[in-house]
Amino acid sequence: MPFGYASPEQIMRDKADYARKGIARGRSVVVLQYADGILFVAPNPSRALHKISEIYDRIGFAAVGRYNEFEELRLGGIRYADINGYTYDRSDVTGRGLANLYASNLGRIFTESIKSLEVEVVVAEVGDTPDGDAIYRLTFDGSVFDEHGFAAMGGQADAVSTRVKERYRESMPLAEALETAVAALTEPGGERPPIGQLEVAVLDRNREHRKFLRLTGARLERLLAQTATPSEPSEPAAPEAGSGETPGAPEGPPTGPPTGPPTGPDGDVDDGSSPL
Repeated sequence: MPFGYASPEQIMRDKADYARKGIARGRSVVVLQYADGILFVAPNPSRALHKISEIYDRIGFAAVGRYNEFEELRLGGIRYADINGYTYDRSDVTGRGLANLYASNLGRIFTESIKSLEVEVVVAEVGDTPDGDAIYRLTFDGSVFDEHGFAAMGGQADAVSTRVKERYRESMPLAEALETAVAALTEPGGERPPIGQLEVAVLDRNREHRKFLRLTGARLERLLAQTATPSEPSEPAAPEAGSGETPGAPEGPPTGPPTGPPTGPDGDVDDGSSPL
């Protein structure tokens, strides 16, 4: 019995749909510029598997999708950077060169392999000045996007990117940039990711030599606390004479329990099988 025929266009569409579905199950990542460098923020309940990593002195890496697939890309980028930095000069290792390497590998795998990689990647390089910063976003088919200011990727990338755009401004201090990223990663009406489940790192242009630094523990808590604005209870207004109102009494009957559906977990449970 002969095999059925599928056109090249149909095969490519099926590969692209397969990759997009896998990436859509991963938690979103935000990468954005701030006054002193580039910030990476991602919800990540795993303490062993990193979505954000260092590639070289000035270059950082972030990814969403299947961990084993983007980890192979990360390791390949480190080998490329080490060999070229040792053979030529450390300044010859650039974010653009790594982006081109990843684009070539992703495009070849997407074209030649039966299964495309379920990954989306950001390569970011911090410069001596903000004008020298670079953020490259790469998709599963090898397409490269030179992002300006910020980039978002993952299952809710469009919505997250819209929320970042509403709050983003150039030369933000680190605390404000972190608050912008965390707010963008929080669904409207939903709960913010716990600090213990946030993976945060920066490429800080003011650091000597290696610019990559992870922000964890008390330092991360202090940065988030700098922009926290807890609301203070307001004093009740004094009732008018003859109104019969009791100070501090509610104006109407209790509203009772909410009538809408309860707010529960978003279903993005880390059971070891979901993409990061």
